[in-house]
Amino acid sequence: MGVYLDPGNDNFEMACRSEIYVDKTELINQTNQRIGTQQRFICISRPRRFGKSMAAYMLAAYYGKDCDSSELFAPYKIARDPGYKEHLNRYHVILLNIQNFLSITEYSVDDMIAYLQEEVIEELREVFPGRIPERVKNLGVALDKLYSKTKEGFIFIIDEWDCILRDQQYNTDDQKKYLDFIRNLLKDKAYVSLAYMTGILPIKKYGTHSALNMFDEYSMTNPGEYAAFVGFTEKEVKDLCEKYQADFDTMKSWYDGYTFQQVPHMYNPKSVVDSIWRKSFASYWTQTETYEALKIYIDLNYDGLKDAIVKMLAGEHVEINTERFQNDMTTFESKDDVLTLLIHLGYLAFDKGESAVFIPNAEIRGEFRNAITGEHWKDVIEALKQSDRLLQATWVEDAETVAEILDAVHSENTSILTYNDENSLSCVIAIAYYNAMKEYTKVREFPTGKGIADLVYLPKKHSDKPAMIVELKYDKSAEGAIAQIKEKKYMESLREYHGNLLLVGINYDKESKTHACVIEKWESV
Repeated sequence: MGVYLDPGNDNFEMACRSEIYVDKTELINQTNQRIGTQQRFICISRPRRFGKSMAAYMLAAYYGKDCDSSELFAPYKIARDPGYKEHLNRYHVILLNIQNFLSITEYSVDDMIAYLQEEVIEELREVFPGRIPERVKNLGVALDKLYSKTKEGFIFIIDEWDCILRDQQYNTDDQKKYLDFIRNLLKDKAYVSLAYMTGILPIKKYGTHSALNMFDEYSMTNPGEYAAFVGFTEKEVKDLCEKYQADFDTMKSWYDGYTFQQVPHMYNPKSVVDSIWRKSFASYWTQTETYEALKIYIDLNYDGLKDAIVKMLAGEHVEINTERFQNDMTTFESKDDVLTLLIHLGYLAFDKGESAVFIPNAEIRGEFRNAITGEHWKDVIEALKQSDRLLQATWVEDAETVAEILDAVHSENTSILTYNDENSLSCVIAIAYYNAMKEYTKVREFPTGKGIADLVYLPKKHSDKPAMIVELKYDKSAEGAIAQIKEKKYMESLREYHGNLLLVGINYDKESKTHACVIEKWESV
């Protein structure tokens, strides 16, 4: 058993012994299907702390020789798969954490590549004595010679494969040197039975080409059949909440929101585990990195970026083109490139069907709020500051104060968004009511009665606050908004809130640039 060659199952065993462990061993069934085929190259990209290293340790424990993992895997789902024993502990595994190599060699790529090859070749010589000549210093050459004599294939598991692209963001020469090393080590090599790489970024593009084009990529924008292994599924989280007596609805509000066509609800695994462990809902994943990391990107001066951030803070989805992203942290040509990077970093979720991006949950929403500072965000910050006051005024049916606050947060000199229709008006209103998300679930275009309400705020389970129907008018009248609510019977779908439902009509007059508001408490007759 070596450090890099056949490292054994100790790391995965520690994960299994943890108080909170979610069985993701069915991933092995997916990788088993690729062994020894043209599709044996897999690159999985996920945000930090989404279980990438744990999956790497699991695969090393399952495939690696020089250990017996049958008892370790026996309680888990993969053990019930018909092909389970065919590949169990049958391969030599080379497990490489590139971040570790890079830090040991003090972030010199040349030294890192040389040190990596030296260390792995040394372990290969111990396992295969006399098979690798002393003159051989190149890892690919060493493996070619071994394969020609033994016909034994190797499984490569490369964790943090993209750290050089992240840590050496502006050093394209070192990036290309490293990518060439990985390509020459793996591409068209018969000794590769399987190559499984994990990182945060998809594979770097140079122009329209990828240096590692033999890999099938699975990312936060297109996870394919690996979607269920991105984080925790809704069923897995419900099971955890039941076992540890945690409130599922609150868990969902805090940590759900990542969505894929195959798995519509995906939860942040670190935050779910930490909230159960600490018996408290809070921002755990975001605490692992300062909000300054997010601020750098949302402050970039690209046309439409600020408007997109404001709309997402308001709970909106923003259309995006992810195809032109160059898979690095420096090559930005538009707001879409910045937003695509934030998807891969985990700060945004992506709906592929809509080609739209959005803030996934309360935890990440709080991180965005922390990151918007300075003159660039002055109007948004002011709106957020006024949010609690706006809510209080609404609850006591003080329509005049509501209108005054909306005027203040959308004055001519500090306009959050340019008003031109009810849609832009609704975004600003939603920002103004931002703090309502603590007490409410906001539903945009809520189907009810004979029509669709612009905004509906439904109280969360723990809240005693009134439900609110907010109808918006652009250059008409607030009274007309209230009349529409009643005429189309928007209240019919909210009868459970009888006696605790507010009807809120808001109009913006484009000539006077002022808001008007009417608030009524609804009592059914």
